[in-house]
Amino acid sequence: MPRLSYFYGIAVYMYFRDHAPQHFYAIYAGWEGVIGILSRRVLQGGLPTRALTLVREWARIHEAELLDAWANAASEGHLRPIPPLK
Repeated sequence: MPRLSYFYGIAVYMYFRDHAPQHFYAIYAGWEGVIGILSRRVLQGGLPTRALTLVREWARIHEAELLDAWANAASEGHLRPIPPLK
């Protein structure tokens, strides 16, 4: 599972050839949430409120890059890192 980004102790990953809907994984301090790229809703698992707020803001800023990463992951292409939240 390639890591796409890391910020404020939050690691963001995406699996190759994962199932729909388009999503990514955010891991923070033993918590793991599956987050929808377009909806930015928690699809599975969970994160503490502050971490989830940061992840949603990051996903909003980098939505196009996440969709590009999803398309590349679907074909097992190269996933480029996405800048962290500053």
